[in-house]
Amino acid sequence: MKKYIVRDIPRRDFLKMSMKGGLVFAATPAILSSLTSCGPDAVSASTGLDIDPAILKKVIGKALEKGGDFTDVYLENRISRQIVMEESKFKSGLYGISQGAGVRVISGNKTGYAYTDEITEEKLLRAAEVASFVAQNSSPISLVDINKTERKSFITVEQPLSEIADSKRIEIMQRADDAALSYNPVIKMASIDYYDEIRSRVIANSEGVYLQDSNPLMFFIVQTMSDNGKVRHMSRERISKHSGFEMFEKLTPEMVAEKAAREAVVMLDAEEAPAGIMDVVMMNGWGGVLVHEAVGHPLEADNIAKGIGAFTGKVGQKVASDVFTMVDDGSIPNARGTINFDDEGTQAQRNVLIENGVLNGYMTDVLSAKQLNLERTGNGRRESFRNIPIPRMTNTFIENGESDPADILASTKKGIYVQSLSGGSVNPVTGVFNFTCREAYIIENGKKTKPVKGATLIGSCIEVVSNIDAVGNDLDFAPGICGKGQSAEVDAGQPTVRIRGINVGGSRS
Repeated sequence: MKKYIVRDIPRRDFLKMSMKGGLVFAATPAILSSLTSCGPDAVSASTGLDIDPAILKKVIGKALEKGGDFTDVYLENRISRQIVMEESKFKSGLYGISQGAGVRVISGNKTGYAYTDEITEEKLLRAAEVASFVAQNSSPISLVDINKTERKSFITVEQPLSEIADSKRIEIMQRADDAALSYNPVIKMASIDYYDEIRSRVIANSEGVYLQDSNPLMFFIVQTMSDNGKVRHMSRERISKHSGFEMFEKLTPEMVAEKAAREAVVMLDAEEAPAGIMDVVMMNGWGGVLVHEAVGHPLEADNIAKGIGAFTGKVGQKVASDVFTMVDDGSIPNARGTINFDDEGTQAQRNVLIENGVLNGYMTDVLSAKQLNLERTGNGRRESFRNIPIPRMTNTFIENGESDPADILASTKKGIYVQSLSGGSVNPVTGVFNFTCREAYIIENGKKTKPVKGATLIGSCIEVVSNIDAVGNDLDFAPGICGKGQSAEVDAGQPTVRIRGINVGGSRS
């Protein structure tokens, strides 16, 4: 069983996880500006997504000619741009075009899937024929006409990426670089990664649904390295939204750079972390990655349908403390994990998974909802047209509580204050997880004191949500990349929370 992982978009995986394949043009610094000036409008006429609905109906009919319960056709076009700045110099620019389509047939518990990089009637019919073999000897369903379907949109754009000059992108990166290097003399190096894309989709299925949308996505990452002559620390701060270029009006590049630089400076004085069972207070924001891993993945319904996982068969039962409410919401305006509709066409929505400690339900896609006789929750997501959709989280978070964050810390006599996690992994069957703390502090008599390095949080999902005894009122989010065989854009969030008695692995001998 592969572990599920989530990361805060580490730089080494930035290009790998962002570029979804297809045609990529690379630029040397000398031709960077002219290459990245290629805008989406330059290729919009050839996206292939304006295909005649009559052809899609024909493809659906071909996919179901041997039988089956459900089929869908998924068309996708991505136009992406990445610029990298290192040591105050622009190192590279990449302009990518990825396009293709996939056809899926579901027959009972079986799924047939085939995809093509060419969006033509001939290639789509061939993909449908290949996918249809999974349904041999099954009863066919009646075909229905596909009609344009309306879904609510939660993504707004004020400054379209196609209208932004590359001088603006470069200016943003230079501002971040200047802010990072001027923060403190011990900041010796900064690296800036800028990425944006426009993803267009068409979805048609045997239930008569026909949907289209086109949405932007932006990543911006600042890394800084501090060096005091004895030790070094590499820090990272990132922002990401489904948004136009207006993202940088509220979340300025200076803010991102200064947050990264602050961590790099304070962690130079970090001591080796102690180990043992202790109370942990987790700062709001990216700390939500812990419940994303420890609780979110076990609540994805593909494993539930297989009868495995810590929460199988526990709907309506008490699984967490009374103060714990967990939500997955793909409709938060412009958030990184937001999807107007999932990659199966189901409307994105707010799903309260655990409420006041009681399990309400799971996150489903078409197949798992059918297997479990549940409603679809809008969580069927895929990395690209090359992948089948599976249940995935969107924006997952602990709901606001009633405690004041300052009071939570003040009432904790001894323990660890976790300000930032690097990421972690979970075994979806056992629910056992581990997380690395990138920035953490000792708590002594209700106060955050010495910074520590090398701390790791270890536990099980039921244990951790049962031991949360205080939830703050300061909910915040941070962006990440979630891995589950496929990558997915997500937000993880939480208010300040306290976990009583969690196992902390430390580096102090």
